[in-house]
Amino acid sequence: MSTRRLRVWIASACIAGGFGGLAAAASPPGAPVVVIPIHGTVDLGMAHMVERSVALANDEHAAAVVLDVNSLGGLVQAALQIKDALFSAREPVIAYVSHRAFSSAALISLSSNRILMAPGASIGSAEPHPDTRETVSALRAEFESTAQRNHRNVKLAAAMVDRSVDVPEYKPSGTFLTLNTQDAVQSHIADAVAPSLDAALAAQGLANAPQQTAGYTWAELIARFATDPVVSGLLLSLGMLGLLIEMQTMHGIAGAVGIGSLALFFGAHVYAGFSNGLVIVLAVVGILGILWELHVVPGHGLPGIVGAVCLLFAVLFAFGLQFFVVAVETLATAIVLTAIAFSLVVRAVPQNAWAQRLALSAVQGPDYVTSADFSGLRGRAGTAVSYLRPAGIAEIDGRRVDVLTQGEFIPQGTPIRVARVEGARVFVEVDR
Repeated sequence: MSTRRLRVWIASACIAGGFGGLAAAASPPGAPVVVIPIHGTVDLGMAHMVERSVALANDEHAAAVVLDVNSLGGLVQAALQIKDALFSAREPVIAYVSHRAFSSAALISLSSNRILMAPGASIGSAEPHPDTRETVSALRAEFESTAQRNHRNVKLAAAMVDRSVDVPEYKPSGTFLTLNTQDAVQSHIADAVAPSLDAALAAQGLANAPQQTAGYTWAELIARFATDPVVSGLLLSLGMLGLLIEMQTMHGIAGAVGIGSLALFFGAHVYAGFSNGLVIVLAVVGILGILWELHVVPGHGLPGIVGAVCLLFAVLFAFGLQFFVVAVETLATAIVLTAIAFSLVVRAVPQNAWAQRLALSAVQGPDYVTSADFSGLRGRAGTAVSYLRPAGIAEIDGRRVDVLTQGEFIPQGTPIRVARVEGARVFVEVDR
């Protein structure tokens, strides 16, 4: 009986060890190896690329699909899509972890038939976001079933996502499991060590197979680029700066630039899978509220406040709950950059001839000189040249004068009359 078990064990080991070579030998001569980079954040842009690449490998009867993994993780939804795509591959799937495979990238690696790791690499640490009982249970089941399908240690896979799983030989109690290369091979999470991707291919009998490296489409590249935290911060800064300048100029150019930047920010995050239609609704309501405050009922405040709050929540939700801290950091950075840039613009505009066309200060001609005494204007009638909310420009007796209202909003073109003069300050009211 023991001899029979020994024979079964030896046969299983031989089959497992020769899997890659037998699969390669069964492929048509000259069949390519499709290399898919799993680099950076795991998002729906990456999921789209993996699905296309696996379909291409199936169509071309590739020798293998090889994942070049170096990622800190990302969206669980995208990782599940990638896992399903890899399970549909008709050729062996090999994952090579060059540096690290954390979180969602760990699940993607476990979805492969074989895992090879570079010296010094690591895999695991798949803390769920949010860390609720339901989320942990669902994600743990995904890790366990994936490990079981590919004949890996189910308990270790569960420990990557559930800190309550006790494996004292590999992790302290109450922490998420992360394995280095040596421990991953020893525990049979990984199959072998390879110093490079080429060495990993050679170990699987694929050294001479032509390689086809998958790439992203323009839409996928734009989505991944625009969702980078640094780029997202710049887009947010440009969007907010455009809206602030629009509040001062009311010419529409800065507003269009700001809205375009925000549209790219939100559109990219929705396309990449970080957010959904609710974010778009909040963003649209926010922008409409701000524009309503600027162009329809300036000075009332409520539409602008509601719009700003909606836009703020849209920005935070656009990053997804699992990246909430990143969202707060990015938003805070964008606010600081916007304040600095706006301060510089306000200082630079009066000294720039081209920019003066966009600013309210441009309504003052070079021949206009502020008088120290405006008492002669008391009781005179004129017209509001700009919106008075409460400060603005009015034309009185053919002269452009800086004026103030008594707190109310007066639309552009409204007949006004000087109510009182206090030194250089001219207060006006609607001429009824």
